[in-house]
Order: sequence, then C-alpha cells, then structure tokens
Amino acid sequence: MNQVEVTILGQGYLLACPEGSEARLEAAVATVDREMTAIRDAGRIKARERIAVLAALNIAFQLADRVQADARAQRQAAASPPAIAPPGPARAASEGTDPAWQALISRIDSALSSDGHLI
Repeated sequence: MNQVEVTILGQGYLLACPEGSEARLEAAVATVDREMTAIRDAGRIKARERIAVLAALNIAFQLADRVQADARAQRQAAASPPAIAPPGPARAASEGTDPAWQALISRIDSALSSDGHLI
C-alpha cells in the first residue's frame, strides 16, 4: 500500500492507495476538488463540511446518471436487430451456420430478384 499526498480545496491529505491505483486516485481527487471548488466559488456556502457533502451528492448523482444511461444503452442494444457482419471470413462462417443470416440473405435475394440491381 502506497501513500499519496493530495490537495483538495487547498487542504493537504495523505491517503493510502493500493499499488498501481495512483492514477485512478488522482483522477478521483481531481473530480472531488473540481466539484468542491465550483461549489465554494458559487459563493453561497462557506463551510468546508457542507461543501464536501454537496460535492459528494453531485458526484453520486452524476454516477447514477451514468449507470442509468449505460443500462438504457444495453437495453436498446439488446432490443435492436442484429448488426450485419462485415465482409470476409467471419461473415462467411456466420452466414453458413446462423439461420438468422440465411433468412436475411433470402429476404435480400427476393427483394433484388426483380431487377438484380441495388440502384
């Protein structure tokens, strides 16, 4: 366990940090310092403890928004039709074994059967 010295809102802290996690800790410290500084600079709150609580709430709210957006994106990805595979060996392998690919190819073939041209 390493010790890292950081500064948040002008106050120094000595923090324990698992080896190899220093960059993540410094990024977290920068986020907390940025939030606390923004609240302090807004001018209405002066007490360091209140600033820290409001900063923690802001960060927690941002994290909750990100988790919710990620979950929404996963639900949309699961609900959307499968992506078409790029040309090449991977496509050829999946076309031969996947019934969904065979159905898609059949639909394309029948749509193009009238003139055989896309344009």
